[in-house]
Amino acid sequence: MQKRIWLGVLIGSVIGGFIPDLWGADLFSYSSVLLSTVGALAGLWLGYKMS
Repeated sequence: MQKRIWLGVLIGSVIGGFIPDLWGADLFSYSSVLLSTVGALAGLWLGYKMS
């Protein structure tokens, strides 16, 4: 159960962090950090639901 949750958090935060790169934002911009957090929370929720 824990492995799926951590995997979801990892994948979600990576994807969320790279989305602002599509419109030219820096990797350490506010939007990147914010979307990385949102992606991690979405991955947490999805990993919990899958287990």
